[in-house]
Amino acid sequence: MGSTADPRTTTTEAPATVGGYELRERLGGRPPSTVVWRAVTRSTGAPVAVKQVQLAGLPARLRDSLDCEVRFLAAVSHPNIIRLIDVIQTQSCLYLVLELCEGGDLAAFIQRNGRVDEHVARNFMKQIRNYVLIHCCSLNHLTQLTRAGLQVLRRHHVVHRDLKPQNILLSSPSSDAILKISDFGLARVLRPGEYTDTVCGSCLYMAPEVMLFQKYNDKVDMWSVGAILFELLNGYPPFRGRSNVQVAALSLVRVVYGIWVLNPTVVLIAVFVSACLQLLQCINRSTSLPFSKPLLSSLHPDCVDMCTRLLCTNPVKRLSFQEFFNHGFFRV
Repeated sequence: MGSTADPRTTTTEAPATVGGYELRERLGGRPPSTVVWRAVTRSTGAPVAVKQVQLAGLPARLRDSLDCEVRFLAAVSHPNIIRLIDVIQTQSCLYLVLELCEGGDLAAFIQRNGRVDEHVARNFMKQIRNYVLIHCCSLNHLTQLTRAGLQVLRRHHVVHRDLKPQNILLSSPSSDAILKISDFGLARVLRPGEYTDTVCGSCLYMAPEVMLFQKYNDKVDMWSVGAILFELLNGYPPFRGRSNVQVAALSLVRVVYGIWVLNPTVVLIAVFVSACLQLLQCINRSTSLPFSKPLLSSLHPDCVDMCTRLLCTNPVKRLSFQEFFNHGFFRV
């Protein structure tokens, strides 16, 4: 890792350089602690993304989360996982140089296009399924992988714990894009039979047992996958807050190892807590998933079955990874 002058943090200023990369424009992030830049490699002109993390004032748990993400990405090479190209550290910042995904994230894709056709949802789910399979080997033995998505996590006993549309990037804006799973800061090794109880993730995609402060296992990722599938098919999450303010709070607030990370537009943690309680009540009251009737009649029964069984509130009855991987929806 090299040392270099820190760049300016506004997109209106002249481009700055970090190591061998020239920063061009801000793509997103979680200001003020994290900014993601579009950049180019100075020697070749190749486009990249640079994730800039301010280290000053970063809580120890969040620094551990960042270190976990770097170690994981450095160890894995897989078409459905965002590729780490370089790491540069300065006195005040850490920069992760990543492959650039021109299609943005899945949340933006859904916002632009609305609900997707069932065959598109199936294609996206196949890529997520392949990614999860990493979960079955030790994180210390990650090697070059040839199959996609959840396969990778499954082989290495890795639970992501923050799967959501915002953390799934697209190689292009089209519906046949390659999905890239990103943001592994909350991932951890959780071997068969092991449980943990750390509250973390994003509430709209967080399994009920996590919000209830119960011990949980790798099936929390299965709930998140179900929520993503439902949102792909419908254009909205399966369970939401009652008001627009609550929906915004649930969308923008992320819990990292018990620390509430707030977007500046969300000013009261009380709104978030209230929204979480309302969300749990909504989940507990639901006797079926809120598919629109016209959509429900057009979906293949295997599609509805997968979504329903992934979003089962009882984790014991929820689809396991193996059941998800072998589900009939992938053979329709």
